[in-house]
Amino acid sequence: MPLAAAVTITELPPAELPRTQIIERTRQRHADVHRLVDAGWTISAIARRLHLDRKTVRRFRDTGLDILLASARDRRPTGVLAPFKAYTTARFTDTGGSVTAPQVLAEIRTQGYRGSVQAIRKHFASLRDGTAEPVRADIPSPRKITSWIMCRREDLSTKDDERLLQVRLACPDITRACDLARTFHDLVTYRRGHLLMDWIRQAEQDAPAPVRGFGGFLRQDLAAVTAGLTLEWSSGVVEGNVNRVKTIKRSMYNRASFRLLRIRILTRP
Repeated sequence: MPLAAAVTITELPPAELPRTQIIERTRQRHADVHRLVDAGWTISAIARRLHLDRKTVRRFRDTGLDILLASARDRRPTGVLAPFKAYTTARFTDTGGSVTAPQVLAEIRTQGYRGSVQAIRKHFASLRDGTAEPVRADIPSPRKITSWIMCRREDLSTKDDERLLQVRLACPDITRACDLARTFHDLVTYRRGHLLMDWIRQAEQDAPAPVRGFGGFLRQDLAAVTAGLTLEWSSGVVEGNVNRVKTIKRSMYNRASFRLLRIRILTRP
């Protein structure tokens, strides 16, 4: 059946496919999606049938074929060399073009490269001709930057500390957010509640919008937050016991009586 053949095409790995094959795959995928939509299939069912993401199914359902084909014609396959292009370009530039493709191949093999030497030779040829595409910068994700900021300075590796410094130099908002986050961490760690109001004023003055919103939220319950950052007492013990009771209850799958639950809670340390 044509649909079965289409499924085989869509399951091909996103490697360096010929442009004609990319266009044909786009055309076939669009036809398969609309055939199943016309048959009354849901988005989730089509995604499972064609092994696609639901967002991809919606895009092929709602976008015209001419637009999809134009995008496929302009698409540039990444290939297996893409994660190593920054390194190969740097080696080519540092050596003035004297480094050979087999030498770079041996170096990036240890980094996980599994392609052939021909891809490196083609990349070097495009660098000599001046037709090579600029290498995309390795920009860390917001989650990664957040983990660097929330981690203690002494626990950061040298590499992560250097990358965080680069991010701080590139973005003043991240620099300000990092400084305020670490200052607030010190307030919590060393119970410096008397400095909370000064921190809120700084946050509301020149901090990024999310930090300003957090400072305004703290101001709404200033007395309680100040007490929490000053006094040594907290509700941590109560919360821990509540969590223990819930754990015991769930371990019995709600099949035991209240009497047994009471005995287990009172007798278990």
